[in-house]
Amino acid sequence: CGDSLSGIGGVRRPGIVHRLDKDTSGLLVVAKTDRAHQGLAAQFADHGRTGPLEREYTALVWGAPMQLRGTVDADLARSAANRQKIAVTKSGGRNAITHWQVRERFGPMGAAPLAALMTCRLETGRTHQIRVHMSHIGHPLIGDADYGAHFKTKSARLPDDIRAVVDAFPRQALHAGLLAFAHPVSGETLRFESPLPEDLAGLIRAIRTLPAT
Repeated sequence: CGDSLSGIGGVRRPGIVHRLDKDTSGLLVVAKTDRAHQGLAAQFADHGRTGPLEREYTALVWGAPMQLRGTVDADLARSAANRQKIAVTKSGGRNAITHWQVRERFGPMGAAPLAALMTCRLETGRTHQIRVHMSHIGHPLIGDADYGAHFKTKSARLPDDIRAVVDAFPRQALHAGLLAFAHPVSGETLRFESPLPEDLAGLIRAIRTLPAT
């Protein structure tokens, strides 16, 4: 598209409206015209307050919340200890809200769950938001080397065959599976879904051989 499209955040990323973290799979949005880009960017900046914007992710996490659903409302900012990472902060951060729901829990009967399959819905869209928020509530994503490395020892509690699959998984277990927004010209609500990629589907199949709790 040459110079016909604007970037985002002062960076030369022509047409990019909605990105994903490195190694997160699923849906993203790229505009083909500057008019479309400006209209779509405005929707994402509005966080769906006045339109049909929806962003839903599938996440496989360590452990499981006791409740079936909840909300994390915790501001995010660059970590003072490591500028490459994001951290929850009490001051100076950007508002970040994630709504979550537990779909399945897995682990030995009568014991605390070892893992859970969750749906996370973004009300805001900050860098690393779901990864940091899930770690903040004590349930980091399986495979997340940045925000869940301290939970890696949990894999020792898994049967050998499942542990081998988990330890070999090369990324955070997060997939952007649903995205909806208004067409920037016609106003029509567009809704897109992306099936789980085989690597994450295989990881979930392996975890599902554990008893459901």
